Amino acid sequence: MDYISVFSQFGVTPNNTELYLLALTHPSCNSEKNTKHQDYEKLEFVGDSVIGFVSADLIYKLHKEMDQGLMSKLRSYLVCSKSLANYSRKYGFYKFIKIGHSITDEQLYKSDKILEDVFEALIGALYLDKGIDVAYKVIKKILYEDILNTGIDDIVDSKTRLQEEIQAEHREAVKYVLVGESGPAHDKTFEIEVLFNGLVLGKGKGKTKKAAEEAAAKDALSKRSV
Repeated sequence: MDYISVFSQFGVTPNNTELYLLALTHPSCNSEKNTKHQDYEKLEFVGDSVIGFVSADLIYKLHKEMDQGLMSKLRSYLVCSKSLANYSRKYGFYKFIKIGHSITDEQLYKSDKILEDVFEALIGALYLDKGIDVAYKVIKKILYEDILNTGIDDIVDSKTRLQEEIQAEHREAVKYVLVGESGPAHDKTFEIEVLFNGLVLGKGKGKTKKAAEEAAAKDALSKRSV
């Protein structure tokens, strides 16, 4: 297998194979060949925009319950550097990347930045080669399940959600109070209550105060939903 088959798993056969070769060429190759911009950087720019458009369209269609702010957070969560890098690993894109001698295969596989850039560049090449319809279908196959199965709880912490819900109705903020701690100094468990106007909304425990506060907020949200 070579770079020409990079999208074969999605049923795509390239027309302009040079685009895909460029998308898989790391800038480190330029210094060794004394070339300039014979790498994926410009294609990465195009791919980033295409991924942004398709992910926004899918989020809008699959999450009617979300407002604009939550949709933006979900898109940022799903197409962040680590996520796109993991897609490069999952679908084997990393196997085809051309790198200079200054980078080892192990460094390549561990580099979220390189793998993210290559993912975006490959989508840019796909768009330029096959058009938006094919690019949309491929991106949808990659992102669909993650977009569908990622909800508000995954992208917004409970403390933020609780505060936003409270402040939608009131100006006052909630208050977190430490009500107990147990265990030895090296392994303490903290117990926190979250209050609003003196009323206990929820309780939580955790190995850190921050974790206990998050648990208390989550408890409060579960009670509010009931």
